[in-house]
Amino acid sequence: MYKLACSRPLASALRAVAAGTPLRRSVIQQSRTLAIHEYRSANLLKEYGIGVPAGDVAANATEAEKVAKSISGDDMVIKAQVLAGGRGKGTFDNGFKGGVRVVYSAREASILADQMIGHKLITKQTGAAGRLCNAVYIVERKFARREFYLAILMDRASQGPVIVASSQGGMDIETVAKEQPEAIITTHIDIHKGVTDEIARNIATELGFSEQCIEDAKDTIQKLYKVFNERDATQIEINPLSETTDHQVLAMDAKLNFDDNAEFRQKEVFNWRDVTQEDADEVKAGESGLNFIKLDGDIGCLVNGAGLAMATMDIIKLNGGAPANFLDVGGGATPEAIKQAFDLITSDPKVTAIFVNIFGGIVRCDAIAKGLISVVESMNLRIPIIARLQGTNMEVAHKLINDSGLKIFSIDDLQAAAEKSVQFSKVVKMARDIDVGVEFNLGI
Repeated sequence: MYKLACSRPLASALRAVAAGTPLRRSVIQQSRTLAIHEYRSANLLKEYGIGVPAGDVAANATEAEKVAKSISGDDMVIKAQVLAGGRGKGTFDNGFKGGVRVVYSAREASILADQMIGHKLITKQTGAAGRLCNAVYIVERKFARREFYLAILMDRASQGPVIVASSQGGMDIETVAKEQPEAIITTHIDIHKGVTDEIARNIATELGFSEQCIEDAKDTIQKLYKVFNERDATQIEINPLSETTDHQVLAMDAKLNFDDNAEFRQKEVFNWRDVTQEDADEVKAGESGLNFIKLDGDIGCLVNGAGLAMATMDIIKLNGGAPANFLDVGGGATPEAIKQAFDLITSDPKVTAIFVNIFGGIVRCDAIAKGLISVVESMNLRIPIIARLQGTNMEVAHKLINDSGLKIFSIDDLQAAAEKSVQFSKVVKMARDIDVGVEFNLGI
């Protein structure tokens, strides 16, 4: 079964709820991706004979100085290894500015590495929390004669790979597509034929490589496609792909993503995953087989099925509330899964109510109700829980919850349940603001 990965595109779409945008199935498409650090990407490209600037990774200032000394010449670039865009314009939590800097000596590389490693880099993509820099990548500084953009990715419309290229490399490709759409070259690839000599040569020529670099560029494009195909990549983005002043074709910066569903046959690649770059709760959820993404609201959501989870968040928003998370426990919704889900939801201090919306198909509603009651009792939860259990034995589940004496309110109607969740949440927030306790009943 495919995973619904907690990727940045998916998270961004889900967080649109917090801004008041209803979620629809057309908004969120299944996105399955593992991102790896730039130095890992460069090493993988080197394995396939693709040119990259000479360099290595360092985990501390001493290693950074050693790496810098191993690079011929004193013109280098040091890059914070953080999985986020906009590193060059970012700021570290210690006030140091710039996650990508030019250095001219091994000593300078050591000093800058000390300023970066162990600190969080805050960029336009990381948000205020930033992301921890555990290492720096130091490479020789190469001067480009021409810079190009080249990406290989899966195209849903054609259901196959597509190569997107542009002569405007080193720039934000979205800006290029908007302001100069004629500068974008799109080439659909027949997966049975691959990237032929003719296709690769045409792309290299159309991009504007000089005559003496056309064949090297053609080989590079074909090798990149080989990486894409053999390693189950979902995206390979080279920006810039450069022709240097000494007529080398080099991938100056590389971003590689891989299909989560290929983990069983791409063990080496998936061992490169850096969980320090991910939300700790989302990592924990993944280990438990839950699909979880933290949002900015205060109503916790526990739902089985991604579609129902999206609809639940929509109706909370439409009733004036804000979901605190996306959480899909999957088809089973077992007591253990419910316990793990509640641990994740209640770890967020902002949560003031929990909306449980379960369709009891594979698992009976009464079994879910028993698990829910057991979890609430064991965790001694004091925030209100609204439970909408629909499906097999729903009447029995309703009675079990109502007889439990706990702060669990069983409501059959989706609109009524959402409305009550929002009302309870507001009451709890007001009570917290004035530091008083509150008791609930359905007459509220």
